[in-house]
Amino acid sequence: MTVESTAARTPRRSAGNKAGTTGTKRTTSTTSTTKKATGAGKSAEPALVQLLTPEGKRVKNAEFDTYVADITAEDLRGLYRDMVLTRRFDAEATALQRQGELGLWASLLGQEAAQIGSGRALRDDDYVFPTYREHGVAWCRGVDPTNLLGMFRGVNNGGWDPNGNNFHLYTIVIGSQTLHATGYAMGITKDGADSAVIAYFGDGASSQGDVAEAFTFSAVYNAPVVFFCQNNQWAISEPTEKQSRVPLYQRAQGYGFPGVRVDGNDVLANLAVTKWALERARAGEGPTLVEAFTYRMGAHTTSDDPTRYRTDDERIAWEAKDPILRLRRHLEAANHADEGFFAELETESEALGKRVREAVRAMPDPDHFAIFENVYADGHALVDEERAQFAAYQASFADEDGGK
Repeated sequence: MTVESTAARTPRRSAGNKAGTTGTKRTTSTTSTTKKATGAGKSAEPALVQLLTPEGKRVKNAEFDTYVADITAEDLRGLYRDMVLTRRFDAEATALQRQGELGLWASLLGQEAAQIGSGRALRDDDYVFPTYREHGVAWCRGVDPTNLLGMFRGVNNGGWDPNGNNFHLYTIVIGSQTLHATGYAMGITKDGADSAVIAYFGDGASSQGDVAEAFTFSAVYNAPVVFFCQNNQWAISEPTEKQSRVPLYQRAQGYGFPGVRVDGNDVLANLAVTKWALERARAGEGPTLVEAFTYRMGAHTTSDDPTRYRTDDERIAWEAKDPILRLRRHLEAANHADEGFFAELETESEALGKRVREAVRAMPDPDHFAIFENVYADGHALVDEERAQFAAYQASFADEDGGK
């Protein structure tokens, strides 16, 4: 079967998050956990939290096993389904852009485990601040995949109500959402809410001033926020080693809060580490930086050509660590899934692809005059003049068609 598949079913909201759903707080020894997770004070090669090897073998981790101790075979199948269907949706969106149906698309290919693992660690009352590539997290939050495509088709400015799923609109300005997340987290602390905030960004965004400011404010005000960096190793064409002299998770040390590097292609490890970080936030222990060390197997966006700056050997090496193949191997080895499950999922995947195609092509054109609304609170003569000029321009097309 192909690993590119998808669903029309309503996405699950909290698989494998039984402890998180009850709101149970667990006091963690932050110093001990952080040192072991990050390898602080050890070798120059950073430690990597991993629970599933690329071959699908389950490995023990004394610090983080407890956070996935209640995972059942059904939960594992659910995580696999999430990743497969998210990849199928992503592949369909890429194809639609190539066919001229979308203006641009930012693929998550290869980053499914980081997004699904962290997304399923969240409680419903937690709040998510994404960038523009978190399609898997959106799936976990129950956002209809077709709603993600309106902005990329140019028919709306987002497509969903952020407060309906506690999932903010996509943010194109690099790194600015980390400040939004920090401010929101500071606010819920003042409200006395027992919830947490998570902000997603990439390795390139980690070099932005907004991210540095967010780290500073979150640390000083002990904000309940998790900074989740998907380090796919390339900020468009710029490799990570040209952005930082230290592994990205170590940047947290300078701001006074813990950082952890996790195998970004291991869905179980991402689930466990994110649960740990969220528990710290809810317990009043402040922010955490999670660096999910992964790989962007496709282009930065559909306007990018990664063959101009990456080698085939590098890509092939990372394809062998494919997050979906990794979990499938584990499911098969443990007899947690049979061929019937994979066949049914493939059918579901194709149904989702068809639904996405039809939904995008059926999207109505936006109101051509909406751009003139809300420019000034009380209106403006220049805007009125520009609206009239645009109306005349639009009318000229009808005149050329004989008034039709």
